[in-house]
This record gives sequence, C-alpha cells and structure tokens, in this order.
Amino acid sequence: MNDYDKVIGIIEDSVEKVVLPSVSFIAEEGPAPFRILVSTMISLRTKDEVTLPASLRLFKKADNPADMLKLSAEEIEKLIYPAGFYKTKAKNILKASQILMDEYAGIVPSVRENLMALPGVGLKTANLVMSLGFNINAICVDTHVHRISNRLGWVKTKNPDETEKALSRVLPEKYWIPINELLIFFGQQICKPLSPFCSTCPLSDFCPRNNVEKFR
Repeated sequence: MNDYDKVIGIIEDSVEKVVLPSVSFIAEEGPAPFRILVSTMISLRTKDEVTLPASLRLFKKADNPADMLKLSAEEIEKLIYPAGFYKTKAKNILKASQILMDEYAGIVPSVRENLMALPGVGLKTANLVMSLGFNINAICVDTHVHRISNRLGWVKTKNPDETEKALSRVLPEKYWIPINELLIFFGQQICKPLSPFCSTCPLSDFCPRNNVEKFR
C-alpha cells in the first residue's frame, strides 16, 4: 500500500507516545546539535535506558566541544559506562570534538558529508543530527524503520543504508523527520521484530507482511 498519508495517519492514531527515544528526549530540551551528535554516538548498539542517563551524566560535565576536550578519555568512559563500546565511543567523542574546534570553530556542521567525516558518525547519526539538530529534512533509518518499511512493501532492501536511499525516493518529504520516531513507537508496540501483532494491527488488511514468518 503506497497511500502514505493514510498509512502514517493510521499509525499515528494507533501508537502511544509514552517514552521518547533517548536522542529525541535530548532534542526536546532544545536544538543543540552537539548534544544530539554525542548522544547519538553513545546510543549506537545501546538501549535507550542506558543511553539517556549516560548522555545526561556526560553533559553535566561538558555539553560543547571546548569543554569536552577538558575531559580525558578515561573520564568520558566512566561517565558513559555501561554504554556499548564505551571505550571506543569516548575516543571518538574526543576526536570529533577536536575536529569541530580545529575545523569548524566549535560549531557542528549541518552538511551530511561533513558530519560523516567525523569519527564514529555514519549515515544514521548524520541524518539524526541534521533532522533533530537543524530541522533539515533527512530520514533516520534504524532497525524499526528498516524492518517496517520492508514489511509494508514501501521498499525492498537489505540494510538500513539501502532503506534510507530507497525511502528518500518514495516517501513524501514532509514525513522524513517524523517517520523515525513514529515507526520506533509502532515497532515497539505492534510491529515487533519477532512475532508481530498482525491480528490486531490496524494495518493488517492491506499490509503484505513481507518477511513475516510468524505472527500473533
């Protein structure tokens, strides 16, 4: 089904926006690109319940590149632990902060290519910084967006990067920013990775259930 207005409207009406994703929570406090950048770096392969407190602990000590460089890698490690790969993330946060100071006068760039040149920053992180930090239309594709977009038949892709490119060709631009948060809620509550709730899903009558082997 490719009536995106109808599908997205149904999803909006069916989910409860109970707990915001950690990076969205950070963004709600104000459009601070550096905080969004760093919290997204911390969030990779880490659950929200770990990411948010880790980010807030770090930002109490440093929430800009100049102050971040006053901390050692060991101090950052302790502040963001037990985030996954916390040692590598601490080093990347410091390296990124140094680049921002040296090349951008401490200002986070809003250009995707410049963001992706920073250590530890991939397409998902860059798009999240652009969308939540600068309100620039960009699609952030996590596992939920990748899975659900394929199940609905919007795209037929093998990984999130392919999904981002494919969605940018078919999804109306007005949905590029909100689609990530919306499908996170939908994926957590209804369209789960394993055994989704297809029998009670409001999209069940016209969803092709691509790649769904077992459902409730």
